[in-house]
Amino acid sequence: MRILIADDHDLVREMLATYLENDGGMRVAQAGSHSEAMATLRRDGPFELVLLDYMMPGMQGLEGLRRALEAAGGNPVALISGSADRRIAEAALAAGAAGFLPKTMAARSLVNAVKFMVMGETYAPIDFMSAPDEKSAADGLLTPRERQVLEGLTQGKSNKEIAIDRDIQEVTVKLHVKTLCRKLGARNRTHAAMMARDQSLI
Repeated sequence: MRILIADDHDLVREMLATYLENDGGMRVAQAGSHSEAMATLRRDGPFELVLLDYMMPGMQGLEGLRRALEAAGGNPVALISGSADRRIAEAALAAGAAGFLPKTMAARSLVNAVKFMVMGETYAPIDFMSAPDEKSAADGLLTPRERQVLEGLTQGKSNKEIAIDRDIQEVTVKLHVKTLCRKLGARNRTHAAMMARDQSLI
């Protein structure tokens, strides 16, 4: 079973590939952008399933999904995302995606979902798809200082670097990061930065 994973976050992509290879016995090809994924499809395809990160470079949202579906030779293409909401998942499924996989899925669930889609079924986690709409109210909830700290997170800066940039104490930055994660529903600072990028909060 040959799978193609396209995601610009190297660690995430490699982790997903490891799960599928070790737990699922699959052969996994990797790409770091939409254009690289399309080139891999043309050169090495078809794959029995293509997994595309919703926000990677060149993806252009559902347009990237449409182009991948055309290049996949009738085989399934699914989206993966760390921050897309239920509305995006529903739109992707309506556009022909074989499924939608949140990056928070457990490894065993991920492997099972991939096998399910390869068999021609459509997959989306019930708990994710039935969750109430949670349009991020961050625009109205974040203070100016929290926005400054969030901007630092999106730039990959440490708490110390953000503190120096904003002339505040490092412990203050740490508290702001904790508050940001709570307000955004983020698991950690990296997830908060991803959400800020994906939802154009900065």
